[in-house]
Amino acid sequence: MAYDDYLADRIRRLLKEKRAHFEEMKMMGGLCFKVDHKMLCGIHIDKKYGDSLLMARIGEEAYKTAIKSKHCLPMDFTGRPMRGYIFVTPDGFDSEDDLSHYLELCLDFNPKAKASKSKK
Repeated sequence: MAYDDYLADRIRRLLKEKRAHFEEMKMMGGLCFKVDHKMLCGIHIDKKYGDSLLMARIGEEAYKTAIKSKHCLPMDFTGRPMRGYIFVTPDGFDSEDDLSHYLELCLDFNPKAKASKSKK
């Protein structure tokens, strides 16, 4: 199963509307969007959930509020949650306003985020 192309198009359109200069990177069957060479958000195919989830890098402060939503899950690729990241289920980004909200959280955190070490 591949990631949701329609969701990818929606993310692209909203990032362009927000005038964010982004790049895309395919990763592990999903798609990652990066701003300033830092992971912003992505689309992850979750085998347990059976659908594409929005992965959002929102930082630890925003995480405290967002994780209380019934549509948000801790991001736990490895079996333990990653701090400052969430998964959002499809019902949580069904409307453009909802998707825009999560992208705005990602864009607000992005300047504070640390970039991964580049590989030589």
